[in-house]
Amino acid sequence: MASEVAAPPTVTFQAGTAPVKAEYRLSNKPLSVPDDDAAEGTTRETRGYTRDGEAEDRPGPVKKGKWSKDQRKAQRGANKGRRFAKVRDELELCWRFANGEICEYGDKCKFTHDLSAYLAAKPQDLRIPATSEISESAPFGPVDTNLGTVCPVFEETGECRYGFKCRFLGSHEKKAYAAVTAKEVNYIGGDYDFPIANQYLQELKEAEQSNNATPAPAAPIADKELRNSTSVSETIEKRTGDIPSDSQVDTPDVPTRLPEKKRLHWTGRVVHLAPLTTVGNLPFRRICVDYVGLATSFLAGSKEEWSLVRRHPSEKIFGVQVAGNKPHNLVPTAEVLSRELGDNIDFVDVNCGCPIDLVFKSGSGSACNIGRSGKLGKILTGMNRALGETPVTVKLRTGVKDGKNTAHKLMPRLASEFKPSCITLHGRTRQQRYTRLADWDYIKQCVEAVRAKEADEELAPVPIFGGGDCFSAQDYWEKVESSGVDGIMIGRGALIKPWIFTEVKEKREWDISARERLDLIRNYAEYGLNHFGSDTAGLNATRRYLCESLSFQYRYVPIGLLEQTPGRINDRAPAFRGRSDLETLLASGDSRDWVKISEMFLGPAPESWVFTPKHKSNAYGNEEGQG
Repeated sequence: MASEVAAPPTVTFQAGTAPVKAEYRLSNKPLSVPDDDAAEGTTRETRGYTRDGEAEDRPGPVKKGKWSKDQRKAQRGANKGRRFAKVRDELELCWRFANGEICEYGDKCKFTHDLSAYLAAKPQDLRIPATSEISESAPFGPVDTNLGTVCPVFEETGECRYGFKCRFLGSHEKKAYAAVTAKEVNYIGGDYDFPIANQYLQELKEAEQSNNATPAPAAPIADKELRNSTSVSETIEKRTGDIPSDSQVDTPDVPTRLPEKKRLHWTGRVVHLAPLTTVGNLPFRRICVDYVGLATSFLAGSKEEWSLVRRHPSEKIFGVQVAGNKPHNLVPTAEVLSRELGDNIDFVDVNCGCPIDLVFKSGSGSACNIGRSGKLGKILTGMNRALGETPVTVKLRTGVKDGKNTAHKLMPRLASEFKPSCITLHGRTRQQRYTRLADWDYIKQCVEAVRAKEADEELAPVPIFGGGDCFSAQDYWEKVESSGVDGIMIGRGALIKPWIFTEVKEKREWDISARERLDLIRNYAEYGLNHFGSDTAGLNATRRYLCESLSFQYRYVPIGLLEQTPGRINDRAPAFRGRSDLETLLASGDSRDWVKISEMFLGPAPESWVFTPKHKSNAYGNEEGQG
C-alpha cells in the first residue's frame, strides 16, 4: 500500500500581508512598511552610511544665539536632515578649458589649466556593462572584458559638453555636432517682470475695495500691449525711419478666452504619471515613458525647482505642477512658465492635494480644500489669463479631516464657474495621508456631482482623474469602470514598479524577471548621466538618485512568488528569497545593497560618498532587513 504524502501545512496570512509562496518565504511575520509620511516630513538630521557600512560621523548644526533669517529658511522643509556632499575630481579642471574654449580668467582662474596633470590625477574611464554581462548569481559581476568605453551623453546627442572632464572620455576624443532632437528643453534663466500678473492683481485689489467678486476672465489688456513698453508706431519709425500709415499699424492680439484654450483630450487615456518630488526627475520619467515645485521657489529662480521642468522629447504629454496659496504667488509663476517654456508645456496643474505639514501650514496644498473655492477661483482665473492658450488643471484631496469630505461641493463649483481643463481627485483626506485605503466610492460620488452640474448648465464635460492605491492593470480598469473617471493618476505605484504603464496599456499583469528589472536600472543610469552629467559630480548625482529610486523599487514582490495575484500596494511582505540571487538582491531593503547595485553600472562609489536613506527603516543596522 502506497504511503500518503503529507500536504504542506496551510498558512493563514495576517490581514494586509503579501501571500508569498511557502518555497520562497523565509518568515511568516510581515516586515514593517516604510513610513512615507514620516520620510516626507522629517526635518531632523539622519545618519548616513558609507560604502563600507560604517555610520558617518557628522556634527549636527550648532546653534549659538539666534538664527538669522537665512539660517531659519535653510532649516525649513522636508528632508533637510539628509545631506549629500558633492564629490568632485581631486584636481579640478577649468570648465572652459576642458571644452577647448578660452578662459577669460587666464592665470587667475581658480581651476587648473594643466591638462597633463589633470589627466594623470583623473580616475580611469568607466564603462556601463550590458546586463547580459552580469550574472544572476552572486557575486554578479560584471564579467571583465576588453570592450571600450561608451559615453551615454555622446551616444545620444553626438557631443559631450563635459569634454575632458567626462568619465567616459575614451569614446569621444574627437568632437561631433549635436543631435538637436535629443536635447532636453525648458532651460530657464534671467530676470522676470510680470505685466499680466501685475494688472490682474491690481484688478483684484480694486475688486476687493469695491466688494466685487473675482475679475472677469475676459477683461485683460492684450498680451502684446502689456509686454511692449513702446507703441507699434514708434517701433516701426525707429526701425525704418518712416512714419507708418494706419494700415501698417496692427492692433494688439485679442486675449485668449477660456473656450479657446487648447483642449486636453484625456478621455480614455491610460497613462498619467503623478508629479513626484525627490524621485520624479527626468531620468525617472524617461523610464516610465520607456514602458509605454513650489511657486515661491520658481519665482526665486531655484535651480532645484527649475530642473524638474526639463523635458525630454520622448515625453509626449508634459505638464508642470505648482503649489501656492495666493494669487500674487501663483499668477506671476504662471506668467513666467508661459513666457519661458511656451509651447514646451501642455498644461499647468495647481496642487491642492499635498498633505505635507510644511506645505499645508503655509496655506498651500491640501489647505486649499478648506471651503475656499472663491480664493481658489481667483487663482485659477489669474493663471488662465497669464497662460494664454495653455490649459490649467487642478488636483484635490477629498477633504482635510476624516469624516468631513468637501470635494463633492468644491468640484462642481470649480467645473461650472472657473472651468479648469481637468480635475484630479486623490481619494484620501489630508489627515489620512497614505495610512488608509483610498475611497473610490466617494470619488464616484464626486464624478456624478460634476456630471449632474454640467448637464444642468449644458457645459462640456471636464476630464476627471482619480488617484489612490492603483498598483496593477486589474486595479486600474476596475476603478475606471466602477467610478466613472476618465483615467487614473499613478504615483506610488509607478515608483515601486515603473512598468505599471505597460501592464495598464496591455491589460495584463507582468511577471517581470530580475534581468528585465536590471535593464530598467541600467537605462536609469544612462538617462541620469545624460541629465546630471558624465563628469564626476554628475556621476555621483546619478548614483544618489538611482539609490533613491531603488528605495521604492525594492518593495515590489514578484507576482510569480505570490499565491494570489495581483499584488496590493499596501500589503506587507514577509522576509522572502527570490528565484535567483539577483532577484533577492533587488528585494533588499538594506541601503548598502542599493549602492552595490549602482556600482554595477557606475563603478565603485568614492570612499567619501555617502547615501542617506529617506526612510529610517532602510538604514544600516535595521534588524528587519530583507532576507
